[in-house]
Amino acid sequence: MFQPDQLLPHFDGIARGVQLQRFGCTRTQLAAAAKTGTIVRVRTGVYALPGTDPYVVAAALHGGALTCAAALRRHGVWLLSDVTDVIHVWMGAAGRKHHGKCGCTTHYTPGTSGLGLAPVAAALVHLYRCSDQETFFAAYESAWNQRLISASDRDRIRRELPRTAGWLLDLARGDAESGLESLLRLRLHLLGIRLDCQVRIDGVGRVDFVIDGRVILETDGKQNHEKSNRHKDLIRDAAASARGFETLRFDYAMIVHDWDRVVAAILPALARARA
Repeated sequence: MFQPDQLLPHFDGIARGVQLQRFGCTRTQLAAAAKTGTIVRVRTGVYALPGTDPYVVAAALHGGALTCAAALRRHGVWLLSDVTDVIHVWMGAAGRKHHGKCGCTTHYTPGTSGLGLAPVAAALVHLYRCSDQETFFAAYESAWNQRLISASDRDRIRRELPRTAGWLLDLARGDAESGLESLLRLRLHLLGIRLDCQVRIDGVGRVDFVIDGRVILETDGKQNHEKSNRHKDLIRDAAASARGFETLRFDYAMIVHDWDRVVAAILPALARARA
């Protein structure tokens, strides 16, 4: 027979007692485990492992599952660094909250919430409602690229979002390998600039984006700052130049916080390519 502390890891470290009882745990076992400290009684009928994520515990205290940005980050979804973790709680369609005056934000959307982390699809719906379109778009593409959402999940997201979000979902794709790429593609789309993504160029390799068949855009994450990678980048840029391409590179800080400078570099490069 499984002990409560053996089952809880399969429920994000927290579960209702009735869930654990379905696997053979008795109320007596739960009470004994809570008394010895191998599990913690969060509130009536809810138990957690010691050391369970405090955000998850706070959401369970409120009556639901942790959702929105905090849940997506814990699922491994890419989010802008300035998106902070706050406690948003998915209550399902008609859950009952237990907190009174607290800082939790509740989301009532279709489904049964349970405890722990909200599913990625539900958390993305809540992120759209709580954040801006850029943050949602980058997170949506990240989840898709990592196969954290299925085709049916994407259909669900489309149904639950307002129709005005349709163009974002239509623009999204599942092969964006970084949030920076997603953000760059979205912003250029809003400028009316179409670009090809993940393009393979003979003698150069695969590049992030190509505009007008001649301007290469590369987005550099922190890993590209290392000297060895920098040298490889220079070799690639030289090979691209020899084949008639101009390469522009932008890092996280430029794309997120200095967009005007990025645009000021791209537009003249496009003009030169079209001359």
